Amino acid sequence: MKIKVRIGDIGTTKADAILLGIFEDEKKTAGDIANLDKSLNGEIAKLLKQGEIKGKQSEITVIHSLGKIPSDRVTVIGLGKKEDLTEDKIRIITADACRALRKKGAKQIDVTLSGVGVNGITAQTSAQAIAEGALLGLYTFTRHLSKKSEQGEIEQLMITDRNNKNKTAIEHGVNTGTILAEAANLARDMVNEPGNFMTPAIMAAEAKKIAKKYNLTVDVFEREQIQKLGMGAFLGVAQGSAQPPKFIVLKYQGKNAKTIDIALVGKGLTFDSGGISLKPSADMGDMKSDMAGGASVIAAISAIAQFRPKVNVMAIVAATENMPSGTAVKPADILTAMNGKTIEVENTDAEGRLTLADALGYANKQGAKQIIDIATLTGACVVALGDVTTGAFTNNQALVDKVIAAANSAGDKMWQLPMFDEYKEQNKSDVADLKNTGGRKAGAITAALFVGEFAEKTPWVHLDIAGTALLDKPKGYYVKGATGVPTRTLVNLVLSLNNTGDIANES
Repeated sequence: MKIKVRIGDIGTTKADAILLGIFEDEKKTAGDIANLDKSLNGEIAKLLKQGEIKGKQSEITVIHSLGKIPSDRVTVIGLGKKEDLTEDKIRIITADACRALRKKGAKQIDVTLSGVGVNGITAQTSAQAIAEGALLGLYTFTRHLSKKSEQGEIEQLMITDRNNKNKTAIEHGVNTGTILAEAANLARDMVNEPGNFMTPAIMAAEAKKIAKKYNLTVDVFEREQIQKLGMGAFLGVAQGSAQPPKFIVLKYQGKNAKTIDIALVGKGLTFDSGGISLKPSADMGDMKSDMAGGASVIAAISAIAQFRPKVNVMAIVAATENMPSGTAVKPADILTAMNGKTIEVENTDAEGRLTLADALGYANKQGAKQIIDIATLTGACVVALGDVTTGAFTNNQALVDKVIAAANSAGDKMWQLPMFDEYKEQNKSDVADLKNTGGRKAGAITAALFVGEFAEKTPWVHLDIAGTALLDKPKGYYVKGATGVPTRTLVNLVLSLNNTGDIANES
């Protein structure tokens, strides 16, 4: 879908539908709605007076113009209460409206900006939210369908505004929103692919394609190179699969310095059967999404390269499958990670933290100043926070505060969980430095503490997206299937580093 900007009167445009927003409990029309309503013989005002249009959030009323204006339909969308409007609600409302109009066969929609001047919303931020909401909300994954949907897709969204002074700001907002949404949709595409179409090799090929498109540096280490690096934890997980592991490193150079300002580390299990500690068969197919963290960092760096901040960024994915076989790692096996720590494998289904151990070890060896890791890590986090909120864990409060601020801007909900030393007792092993599971109690916390052992003293945040990476039904601009969380958060975070490259020690 193309998103364009036009300066003029929305009542003069020719479109399949015009989209206008109205606040809850508004009793009369104003601005663009009032001007347009004159041509409709006051139809919108009548519906407001009759109470048919209430303005509740995402309430949709379609009015056929019957030739009174060039466009075929006028769609009034409820914005909810004025005091509650946020940029994220504009995303949600836009997504709901665009999906409704797609069902009605609309190909071109013209829309006015929503909420400008309300609660700090500007023309630029409103335009960005509209672009994100439309592109995220209309996302579909149809690659493997032999017969495509008959309803078709919306081909163009035109944002129309009367004030020529707003044009540059609106265009900037549209560009920002488009880059962010397309990055999240790239992550969605990768996660939605089944395991036979998203193997470690295919994931590496996708990273190479992105590197070529956006002028990034890319290295893909093969098994022999991984062995030379001493990544025994990662290779322990990989040894049960016929698919060769790939250690993927993407670099964006935003300034002339050798430092790595931030490393984004994504869990890259392209399929997780649980290994010898085999998962139940019910819903095992969802384990194609166990590389959602890896997809998010690959997609994020593609957007970062387009914004070109003065920051050096490294994205790391240890990509493999976790499969049961005669060569698979076994419970009670001991593995040695890249940093020399030994790990007792108590449960082979606690494999993600093993791959992250070596990925974080590599980031540290490369001198990363701060590390964010993203992983569909624990069912315990799903039990604690459901599919609404990502769990956040850290060894540096200033850094996690910035991550959560970036998430709030993106609309990705996050909640910080504790990292008290007392929980570390659960990860202690009698035969190795650590064991890879701390048991049922506080499982998300003990998993995070395990990963944190490999961050060592580097400022670090762990994001557990086990509940938020995949949805079983649409929710606002998140559609059924992969969500793309937290791609836009990561981009926002890196953009907040611009010119400084360091947030961990800021007040």
